[in-house]
Amino acid sequence: MKGFIGARQTTLADEISLTGIGVHSGAPVSMTLCPADSDTGIRFHISKDDGESVEIAANQQWVSGVTLCTVLGDGNGASVATVEHVLAALRGLGVDNALIEIDSGEVPIMDGSAAPFVEAIDEAGLTELDAPRRFLKVLKPICVEDNGAVGELTPYNGFQLDVEIDFETPLIGLQKLTLDLNPGSFRRDIARARTFGFMKDVEQLWAAGLALGASLDNTVAIGEDRVINREGLRYDDEFVRHKALDAVGDLALAGAPILGAYRTRRGGHRLNALVLKALFADSEAWAMVEAPRYREVRHAELSPSLAAAHFAADRS
Repeated sequence: MKGFIGARQTTLADEISLTGIGVHSGAPVSMTLCPADSDTGIRFHISKDDGESVEIAANQQWVSGVTLCTVLGDGNGASVATVEHVLAALRGLGVDNALIEIDSGEVPIMDGSAAPFVEAIDEAGLTELDAPRRFLKVLKPICVEDNGAVGELTPYNGFQLDVEIDFETPLIGLQKLTLDLNPGSFRRDIARARTFGFMKDVEQLWAAGLALGASLDNTVAIGEDRVINREGLRYDDEFVRHKALDAVGDLALAGAPILGAYRTRRGGHRLNALVLKALFADSEAWAMVEAPRYREVRHAELSPSLAAAHFAADRS
C-alpha cells in the first residue's frame, strides 16, 4: 500500500452474494454486497414487491427500531432490520463504501456472528480508491445514561472498545472486554461471537412475532443451568464479545470510522443509538477529519490520533 496506511477510502474488490434467513422474520433472504464509489458510504438497496427499490443510508439518522436488533427505516414504510452484524464486518475490516442489495426487510443472520461476512469480504478482497479516508473524531466526552445502562464516547488516539455486561445468571455474570480495534483484533477477538438468548424468553418472543428464524445454528441458547448448544461456546466470554460486536456495527452508523473510545455498561442497541444521537446533537463534540497522505507531510507532523487509527484491511 502506498503512502500513509489507511489514508485512502476503500471498497470491495468484487461483488459478494449471500443467502440465509432472517432471525426474526424466519424468511429467506438474498443479499449482494457491491463495490461503490468514493464518498458513497454504506447504503442498503431494498427490493420491493413491485420491482422498485428503496435506498437507505447506513446512518444513525435513519434508525427506526432498537428492540433486539437495529432497524433502519426511510420514514415511508421501507425498512431493513438486523443490520448490525454486516455493518460490523464492513467497519471492522475497513470498508468505507459499499452498496448492499437485499430482497427482504432483514439481513440474514447467518451463524449469528459476523464471521461469515468477514470470510466473504476477505475472499473478495478490498481495493483502494483515490479519495482520502474521512474519520469522525470525538473532541469531548459524551455520556448517556438510560435505565441503568451507561454509554460514553471520549477522545482517543484510535478506536477503543470498553464493554461490560452483568447478567444474574451464573452462566454469564459480570464480563468485561477492552480492546483497541483494528482488522486483526476484529477477526480474532469478536467477529466469531454469536448472538445469544434465553430459552425462558422464547415463547414470549414468538408470540410477539420475533425470533421466528432463531435456532441452535445461529443463536447461543441459554437454559436454566447450561448452554444448550452441543458445541458450547466459541470464547469463554462469548457473551460480552458479542455485545462488543454489536457496538461496532451500531457505531458504524456514525457514517465514518470513529477516532475515540467507547465505554458501555449494561448496554445494547438502544444505548448505542442514544450515544450516537447525543454525539451528533452537540456540534462541539465531534469533527470530520481526513487522513493525511504520507508524501504531503513530514512524519513529525502526523496527528497521533490519525496515525493510531488503522482501518485498512490486513491479515494480522
